Amino acid sequence: MADIVSLSREGGAPETPLGVCLTDGVLRLTLNNPPANVLSVALLERLHQELDAAADSREVRVLIIAAHGKLFSAGHDLKEMTARRSDGDRGRAFFEKTMRLCADLMLKIQKLPKPVIAEVDGLATAAGCQLVASCDLAICTDTSAFCTPGVNIGLFCSTPMVALSRAAHRKQAMEMLLTGETIDASTAKEFGIVNRIVPKQYLTQVVNKYASVIASKSPLTLKIGKEAFYAQADLSTDEAYDYTIRVMVENMLARDAEEGIGAFLDKRHAVWTGE
Repeated sequence: MADIVSLSREGGAPETPLGVCLTDGVLRLTLNNPPANVLSVALLERLHQELDAAADSREVRVLIIAAHGKLFSAGHDLKEMTARRSDGDRGRAFFEKTMRLCADLMLKIQKLPKPVIAEVDGLATAAGCQLVASCDLAICTDTSAFCTPGVNIGLFCSTPMVALSRAAHRKQAMEMLLTGETIDASTAKEFGIVNRIVPKQYLTQVVNKYASVIASKSPLTLKIGKEAFYAQADLSTDEAYDYTIRVMVENMLARDAEEGIGAFLDKRHAVWTGE
């Protein structure tokens, strides 16, 4: 099944801020808000809608977040936000709405019962870098770059810091946040922001392969595993083992685990039911 929304109208004018394509259990969401794929309120709301729909869909097993154009995302729409300074509250209500929409999106990605892969080709800056760091996996081209440059314009990247400091080591995250300098793909991999770096011409092929491999697994097992991964990360080691023991026992009682183990012992392919 494929549900495709065209990325652009004739002449290059944007038709939608988000391209959507579902193929073989993999939902590809393509940021299409030229020229910098800024995370405007409209785009954030569309992403929320698609994630909500994906969470409830039996057809969607894996999500990919990619981007159309030279930049992955330049983060928040500063022009949109600046225009609201003329509001009676100097923009406070709109700023709160924007930051909450973005933070809730990042939380939704983490809580989504399906894996999310960032496909990055180009610059991911500020909330764009936050989006990459929030995804479960991230694969980028060798010409991609990342930064949290808010400090350069008097606006510390405090909300991007949440995802960044959980993906990268503390001192490396602080380096990016305090200097605002751009790091290359190799440094991003060293910091832990991305999993793999590939040549531009192979990016989509590699990401699709990852997505296809993951989509072939039991959807219930993926849901259990992703939820447990993030839950145990906030616990002490003792608490984490107590929690994951309970998770594994319940997982063992699932039909998919019974089927998967049986298929392994019988040397046949498992047939997943998601139960």
